[in-house]
Amino acid sequence: MQELLDMKELFKQIIKQDVKPFFSAQGYRTKDLNFTKSEDQLIYNINIQKSSGNTWDKLSFYVNCTIHSTELAQLQISQSSIVSVAGSSHFTSRIREIVPAAPDRYTLTKEVDVDSFTAELLQHLDQALAFMYTLTDARSILDYYMERTALHLSEETFRFLLRAGETKTAKLYLKQLQDEYGAEPRWTIWEKKYAAIWSEYGLEL
Repeated sequence: MQELLDMKELFKQIIKQDVKPFFSAQGYRTKDLNFTKSEDQLIYNINIQKSSGNTWDKLSFYVNCTIHSTELAQLQISQSSIVSVAGSSHFTSRIREIVPAAPDRYTLTKEVDVDSFTAELLQHLDQALAFMYTLTDARSILDYYMERTALHLSEETFRFLLRAGETKTAKLYLKQLQDEYGAEPRWTIWEKKYAAIWSEYGLEL
């Protein structure tokens, strides 16, 4: 059937007939190529992003997975660097990072078997949601990045831990970051930011 359609039309067909019903059945709201669901203080979102340079006979797209935490957003309100707290994502990942079987990007051509392609895409989306649902609150999102010694959300992590009185955990995380990034020139910038956060809670770095 795909021989009778250009790939743009085939993509629209897959979204309309398969992807949207998949998300609707799980209580997701649809807006364009965004699929969103709120659970307590988290907003789960899957975004399908078309690649640039698509043609009539070849269309590629990415799947982005994000989670917004209202609790973490509260920790960002005082940060002038946050342009739009309401629209920020705290967990963010391409699908391949959380579903190893998924490709970096999906590609439609006239050689593709549409049924197999669609079945695989839906399976990957289901697996992505299953992973995202393991992140059930602000702390689990922070733990995800702490385990990876990531700078992403590091400021929010220190505020969260120090506010909760978890000074020991904060110190251990600081040491992890220092061991990983301490030799880089940018570390002095991060260290100043962290010292300012600790000062907010009456502590010295």
